[in-house]
Amino acid sequence: MQWPSKDVLYTVIFGTETPAGRRFDLALIVVILLSIAVLLLDSMSSVRTHIGGTLYVLEWTFTLLFTVEYGVRVYCAHNRLAYMRSFYGVIDVLAVMPTYLAMFIPGANLLLMVRLLRVLRIFRILKLFRYAHEANVLLRSLNQSRRKIMVFFSSLFILVTLFGSLLYVVEGPENGFTSIPISIYWAIVTITTVGFGDITPQTPLGRGIAAITMLMGYAIIAVPTGILSAELGREMRREYDMRHCPQCDKTGHDQDAKYCKYCGGGMEPKPAPTPVQEQEQEQK
Repeated sequence: MQWPSKDVLYTVIFGTETPAGRRFDLALIVVILLSIAVLLLDSMSSVRTHIGGTLYVLEWTFTLLFTVEYGVRVYCAHNRLAYMRSFYGVIDVLAVMPTYLAMFIPGANLLLMVRLLRVLRIFRILKLFRYAHEANVLLRSLNQSRRKIMVFFSSLFILVTLFGSLLYVVEGPENGFTSIPISIYWAIVTITTVGFGDITPQTPLGRGIAAITMLMGYAIIAVPTGILSAELGREMRREYDMRHCPQCDKTGHDQDAKYCKYCGGGMEPKPAPTPVQEQEQEQK
């Protein structure tokens, strides 16, 4: 049996426009979901007691499949280094590393580390981002709004520090506010409208500050939502006007381009316009 050429493998594994490529993507999505199901079942002691051996075999089977997939991707990628350093390349490595690393960490005192490595297999679910075009749009929107979001979180950190320090002074250790970090923890769970209730102010002044904190929490929720919504709207409009490479994610390509002018990867066909985009084009 002749081994497929690099171009054929690249079209099937990285592309989605061919029937073989779509079947490969669908099969890989099923395998990812099954591996996540095995991880969830393995975390349940009652299930692990009865079918722990089966789960162990399934986990190694999935690990070997993902290892082969990663090796083939590196083999057929047009720019191997760019793929290995890309977001999806790193996720592909994280999907297989924990199982191998757990083999080299013996000893009962390191069971916590082994458990952490096993839980890191949940990163496999991030591999699903590759097969959701809308997820790529969302990731680019988050990237575009990262500075505004960082400014928002910096302001939020100042607010929770301020309110936490005020409650520490007003309430004191006798009411559960034993330190400023504990008080900041209270401010965080209050301003995010969670309010666990494990620490509550008892004095009238403390309750007044808590009320202001809660009301401010409701107002703050709208800030990151508005930032992300605006960037997401611009990104969706840009998605129709500018084509991007699915491998290096760079834009600025011609509408009829079949290959990326930066990394040489295959270009996906231009998505069909949405009704809103068609209406905007008619207005222009």
